[in-house]
Amino acid sequence: MPDLGTVITAIVTPFDERLRVDEDAFVALMHHLAANGSDGFVVCGTTGEASTLTDEEHLGLVGLAVRERPEGVTIIAGAGSNDTAHAIALTAAACELGVDAVLSVTPYYNRPSRRGILAHFAAVAAASSVPVVLYNIPSRTATDMPNDLLSQLAQIERIDFVKQSNEANLASVDGLRVYAGNDDLFARTLDMGEPGGILVASHIVGPQMRRMAEEPDQRWAIDATLQDVYRTLFLTASPTCTKAALELLGHRVGGLRLPMVEADEAERDAVREMLVRQGLLGHVTA
Repeated sequence: MPDLGTVITAIVTPFDERLRVDEDAFVALMHHLAANGSDGFVVCGTTGEASTLTDEEHLGLVGLAVRERPEGVTIIAGAGSNDTAHAIALTAAACELGVDAVLSVTPYYNRPSRRGILAHFAAVAAASSVPVVLYNIPSRTATDMPNDLLSQLAQIERIDFVKQSNEANLASVDGLRVYAGNDDLFARTLDMGEPGGILVASHIVGPQMRRMAEEPDQRWAIDATLQDVYRTLFLTASPTCTKAALELLGHRVGGLRLPMVEADEAERDAVREMLVRQGLLGHVTA
């Protein structure tokens, strides 16, 4: 089974002042994160606001990531959809661009049956030439994939991983490697002997999350210091607070596309105060 990395950042999509994809800012951020603990990226996932990107923008950003990737990092393309034909098209196109894997979410809104989920992912895997990372996040999709279903899906060729965002299901699965889908599950997932996490907090505390992987004796002590980060970045719908934090730290990431909105004054103040508590900003400014 291939190694996709341990600290995989679900990277934000920077926009310019007209809310167009800012390619230069994306490349700069990707290189910054690679120098600060990330050894892989999910491009055009939920945190990357994929739902508001056109297919042209989406695949253009995936191709850019592949071309401009820092040496040694992996690129995982978000390629899921609640329309199987669309998921197949995105998957095949991403593979042609040279990604290392694709992330494919449970079809959302439709609420397919178990047989429908199996048929959907069999079709997606057949269209892929790289490993498929399943994404189980029932809080967004309204459909959970329990571990016995994941074990069935693991029997399909090229389905090798799952990004698990349902804490109740966090356990090893026969035939799959498990990635933490929530930052606060990262330590537990590493303790299970699984490869790592697909993370958001690594945008701002990547070195600490890298240490969690490399210094197991200090893992839970480090995790305790980061609970404040995990909570604050998800005060409201992601990636609102993550983009606010990056802007406060001097990274050009721009605003968000509707229906996502930028952090309000209270949210921005909370993010600023968290960055100060973490020692990432020297003082609170107005």
